[in-house]
Amino acid sequence: MSDAVQVDVQPTPNINALKFVVNRRVTEGRSRTFRSAEEAAADPLAARLFAIPGVVQVFLLNDFVTVTRDPARDWEEIAAGAEAAIREHFGAD
Repeated sequence: MSDAVQVDVQPTPNINALKFVVNRRVTEGRSRTFRSAEEAAADPLAARLFAIPGVVQVFLLNDFVTVTRDPARDWEEIAAGAEAAIREHFGAD
């Protein structure tokens, strides 16, 4: 099914950040950075990501989302939660 939301998780040079490449448009050419749940409140995708314990920053641009974690938190739960949040967000479209 070509309509399925595809999320490709990629490492970044920052060990505390992961890039989630999506087969959807996340933004229209302008990046958005959120450093707190309060900043992200008006953006449905960023707000979903900040609901995951350990997320400290969300960066959105074109077809990807970069999630930065609190270094004290484990990636396993954050990455799985972020991927699920992205799928849910675009699945609702």
